[in-house]
This record gives sequence, C-alpha cells and structure tokens, in this order.
Amino acid sequence: MKTLTTVPLDGEMLKPAELIELRGVGPLTLHDRRVFNSLIEAAWGPGMAEPRREFTVQTSSLKHANEPMHRLIESIERLMQTVVVARAADGAEMRLQLLGANTIRTTNNAGILTYSFWPQLAALVRDSSIFAKLDHAVMQSFSSKYAFALYEAVARRARLRHVFRETFTLEGIRELLGVEKGRLVPYKNLKIKAIDPALIEVNALTPYNVALEPRLEGRKVVGFILGWGMKDEAGMRDAYSEMQRPRIGRKERLNKIIESHVIIDN
Repeated sequence: MKTLTTVPLDGEMLKPAELIELRGVGPLTLHDRRVFNSLIEAAWGPGMAEPRREFTVQTSSLKHANEPMHRLIESIERLMQTVVVARAADGAEMRLQLLGANTIRTTNNAGILTYSFWPQLAALVRDSSIFAKLDHAVMQSFSSKYAFALYEAVARRARLRHVFRETFTLEGIRELLGVEKGRLVPYKNLKIKAIDPALIEVNALTPYNVALEPRLEGRKVVGFILGWGMKDEAGMRDAYSEMQRPRIGRKERLNKIIESHVIIDN
C-alpha cells in the first residue's frame, strides 16, 4: 500500500519517510517544523502527489490564537526559502524547497492559507511506501527542535521491526537532528545543546526508549550508534503522565534519563 492512500487514526498524522530523511533542514525552527507538518496533514491523500495541486487550510490550525500572524508568515517564508536535499527512489540526489507559492486571505475573525508544494516534492512522495506515525500531543509537547527531529526519525524506523539500531557518521547525526551547518561544531557543544535535550524529551514523552552511543577513533568521536525500542506499559504511562505536567522543571526532573533506558551492546 502506498503511503498517501493510508488513513491516519484520530490523534495522529502520517509523514512519508522521504520527508523525514531530508538534509539541509537546519535553518528551520521548531515552529517551522510544526507548520510544515500541519501543511502535510491538511494536504494528506493521493492529491498531494499531483504536481501544482493547491490546498487550503485555516490559519487558526497553524498557530495559537494569541500568536501574531507575522510569526506564521516568517515560518512560511523559511519553508519557501530553505533548500533541502532528498534522495529519489533511483538513488539520485534531489534539491527542492519545502513549500511553493501561497496566499493568505484574512478577515476580521479568520484567515485562509492557499498553498502548493513544488512538483519535485509531489514526485518524491508519489510512490512512498514507508512512513512514520506521529502523535499530535507528543509533537506539541516538545520544546527542542532537535527532539522533534529525533522523534520523527525514530518513529519512521520503529515501523521496521527487524531493525533496532543504526550507525551514523558524525555529520549524519547532525543531519538527522537538523543541526544547522556551522553551528555546534565542537562535540561538547553538540552534546549539550542538541543530543542531550533531544534524548531527554524523546525518552520522557514518546513511546520509545532511545540511546545514542558515540563511536570513537582513539579519543575522537567519529559517529554514533542510534538504538531504539518500544516502552513497556509502565513506560507508556510514565510518558503520558509527563506530558500532562508543566514544561517548567522538566529538564531538571528528567536530566538523569539519557542513559537509563536502552543499552547497546559493543
């Protein structure tokens, strides 16, 4: 069954693997990522694979009621301007922007966004057969864009039940987390600012136990082993409970979780 013919359950969205395994998404903020997923969700179905097809969505579904419209517009413009690299079915590299032409029409009480995706993006997802199931409540609970990216990457891989680990180069894990080029170059900075926050939130809020084990050449980190597994019933309850708690103090509550769940054999 092709991805775009699959119907999501209540409370979840589906995202083609091809739109998760993108390189060059570093400039996107957490808000940008949420907007992009909302646009995918609003366009969901076989029509998303039609070149230059237009879709409409209420702006109220893309932002909170008290958020200014300019924040949404800034996200839309970054999605239009950010050039990403995808891998086509034949292995070729495809460069594209995430959003095409669009129009926002506003009234006193509402706004409507009419938008389209680039034909290259439509072609990319047309024959997709692998996708991630993403929980709305989980996605809204993240405070780190790196956690958001890690969650999507693991959710996409968790559906391949015969695989529970994958090896990445250092640059590969930066791309997976969506770290912008030139940012967090020293390993210490990458760990403190991106890897640790991502692991804390994903392990605390999602159905998955996740670990990132550094691969060393001498004392130099040259890559990582990403390992994942599904939580048991008690772990699922803990994740749901944590989502109900305020974000304030979450980092302190969960700072010791990073290495406590998944053990990867050497």
